[in-house]
Amino acid sequence: MTTATAASLRHRPAGRIRRRVRTIGWGALAALALVMVGFLIWANTPYRAERGPVIDVWANDNVQVQYLDEGILMTPAGKAVEEPSVPTGLVFVPGARVEAHAYMFQLSGVVEQFGVTVLITEPTLNLAFFDTRSLDQFTTAAPEVDRWFVGGHSLGGVRACLMTPGSDAAGLVLFGSYCANDLSSSGLEVLSIAGENDRLSTPAIIEQNAGMLPTDARFVTIAGANHASFGDYGAQAGDGERTISSEQMRAELTALLGEALG
Repeated sequence: MTTATAASLRHRPAGRIRRRVRTIGWGALAALALVMVGFLIWANTPYRAERGPVIDVWANDNVQVQYLDEGILMTPAGKAVEEPSVPTGLVFVPGARVEAHAYMFQLSGVVEQFGVTVLITEPTLNLAFFDTRSLDQFTTAAPEVDRWFVGGHSLGGVRACLMTPGSDAAGLVLFGSYCANDLSSSGLEVLSIAGENDRLSTPAIIEQNAGMLPTDARFVTIAGANHASFGDYGAQAGDGERTISSEQMRAELTALLGEALG
């Protein structure tokens, strides 16, 4: 056997290994690309807002709707039945993969009846945790408001909790949600609203996480409401049955928010 032949034989296994490594590497990259594409498709196919309730808000002469970089801003356009002693606003973070418009009707009542300004954020990829803006980057949308609350639905509520430390928030409103960070010593005014038939953020789960909130936090459960009742976007997978109408839910939320924010 010549020296050249021996060297060629020695290099053959190494060459096969390199080819296998390249094949595995390209396969892994292809799999990662498929996962990323699948995630982007999933994130960009949110629960869509029902058209009727959104049109009702647009047609309401007592509510002005503006589309800003910060989100969907709803401000009182007429004389509210009751007005807050201090100009008050709520920054609201939608639930995961729920279109921001889906919350307009449910939150418009407190604008119309109590003169509260509401800003509904529009998170990147429809997921609250991809929107890392601080609270003051949203409140600039309505500089006339002196007192701000922050809140959110489901995962949006978890994100709202994380926005409060170091902010000027006067209070927190949780809609079918709970905090993952400890705010028990924050001194915040807190209203936690649960749905009786919510099977995603159940009343029991909310109660289990109550220790994350101040001891004077107020907890309310709306009879007949499920997880999707906090917006108008149809049924949500894994949820319980709702036995409350959209109009009834709006009335319940308006009364609770008016008392807490007014």
